[in-house]
Amino acid sequence: MTDDIVSKLEDVVGARQINTGAGVRDFEFPWSTHQACLARAVVYPQSTAEVAEILRVCNAAGQSVVPFGGATNLVQGCATTADDIVLSLRKMNQIEEIDSGGRTLTAQAGVTMRHAQMAADDAGLFFPVDFGARDHCQLGGIVSTNAGGNKVIRYGMTRNSVLGLEAVLADGTIISSMNRYLKNNSGFDLKQLFVGSEGVLGIITRVVFRLGTKATSHNTALLACESFDDVVAVLGCARDAIPNTLTAFEVMWNEFYELAVEPLGRLAAPVQPGANYYVIIESMGVDEERDSSAFHALMESLAERQLFSDGTMAKSGRESEQIWQIRDEVEPVIGGAINFDVSLKSADIGDYVSRVDAAIHERFPDARVVGFGHLGDNNVHISVAIKDSEEQQALGVEEIVYNCLAAFDGAVSAEHGIGLAKRKWLPISRTAAEIDLMTRLKRMLDPKNILNPGKVVSPDSKPESPNGA
Repeated sequence: MTDDIVSKLEDVVGARQINTGAGVRDFEFPWSTHQACLARAVVYPQSTAEVAEILRVCNAAGQSVVPFGGATNLVQGCATTADDIVLSLRKMNQIEEIDSGGRTLTAQAGVTMRHAQMAADDAGLFFPVDFGARDHCQLGGIVSTNAGGNKVIRYGMTRNSVLGLEAVLADGTIISSMNRYLKNNSGFDLKQLFVGSEGVLGIITRVVFRLGTKATSHNTALLACESFDDVVAVLGCARDAIPNTLTAFEVMWNEFYELAVEPLGRLAAPVQPGANYYVIIESMGVDEERDSSAFHALMESLAERQLFSDGTMAKSGRESEQIWQIRDEVEPVIGGAINFDVSLKSADIGDYVSRVDAAIHERFPDARVVGFGHLGDNNVHISVAIKDSEEQQALGVEEIVYNCLAAFDGAVSAEHGIGLAKRKWLPISRTAAEIDLMTRLKRMLDPKNILNPGKVVSPDSKPESPNGA
C-alpha cells in the first residue's frame, strides 16, 4: 500500500514534493520536545486544490493524514506513526492581501507568525497574536489550535482575530468561508468548526485575520514580588489604572527566572534573581505622552503600596525586548520536562501551584517544578522535570497536576489544545454530553477517521474516564 499511495500522491503534487525514507526521518522539529517524524511520507502541497486532491486520494484509500504546521505544539498534536502520511503546509506560505482600509490580512496557512507580524507592521498595522514560537509556528496551526500567547488579555485568543478561513474536509470538499467583515450574520459561522479543532475535522488552508492599530507608545516593566497576593494585587491595579492599554501581564516563578538569567541562564538579569515571583507588565497605545504618564503613575502607586521589592522599566525598545526574551526563554524549562498548561481563577493560581509542587515533591523528591504563565488570562504553565523519567512516572505527575486542578474547577488546556497528551483528561473540563457532541461531529465530517486520528476525541469509543472507570 505504501508504494501505491505514494505513487498516487506523486501524481497530484509531483515526485519532488514528497519525501520518503531518510527525507521523512530528517524532518526538522524546531523544539526539542518533539519526537521524530515516523510517517511513511511527507507531502508538500502548494495550493488548496492540491490539498483537496490529496485528501480525496487518501480518503478513498482509508489513508490516515497528519497535518503539520510549524510543529511547535506541546500536546502531541502532530504525533505520527509509520502508517501515516504527513501533510506539511510550509510551502503554502504566501500573504495574498493586506487590506489597509478593511484592516485585514489574507494569507495561506503556511505563513509564519513572524512573517504575518512583519507584513502587518510594514502596512502600518498590527498583527494581534504573539507568542514565543513566532519564528516557526504557522497561521493554519495557530488557528487550528486556537493558540493564545502574550497578548490575550488585550486581544483575546486567536479565535477573536479570525474573520474567515478556508478548510478542506476529509473527502476533499473545500469549505471557503473567507469572510472579511466584522458583521456577517448570514447563517452558521462555519469557521468556528475548524478554529481550535486541531485538524481533526478539516485542514485549514487559508485565513483572514483582523488587524489592529499599530501602537505608537510602548511601556514595559519587570517587577519582583515576594508573595502571590502581591502579584494578584499588581494585576488588579494595572487593570484599573491602564484598562485601555494593558496588553500583557506575565508571571514567572523564581525557578523559571533563574533558569533564564545569569548566572544559571544565558540572559542578562535586569532584576536580580531570588524573589519568589517576577511580573512583566506591558502597555501599548497611540498617545505616547498620556500612555507613558499613566504607566509611570501606575509604577509609583505600586511602589507606594509596597507591592514589589525590586523592578525596572524599559527605557527603549531594546530594553523591552530584553525583558521579553526572559519570558520567551522557555527551552531550558520545557526541554525534557512534562509540560502542562491549565486555566483557573487568577487568584487561585498561587495556591494551586503550591499544592502541585508539594504533592509532586512528596512523591518525587528530586523533581524540578517550574511555574510561569499569562496570569491576566487565567493561564499558568507548569513544567515538571524528573531525572530518568519513565512513562509510569509521567502518569503519576499527570494525576497530581490534574487531580489538583479538578478541585479548583479548572480547564486542562488553556491554550495548547488536547492532542494525544490530554485526551484522557478531557472529562475533567468537559461534560460527557459535550464530548459526545465532539465525537459525533468527528464521525460526520470524517467518517473514515483519516484526519489526525486519535487526537482530541476518539470516534470509536465512549468518553474516557481519567480514573479508568
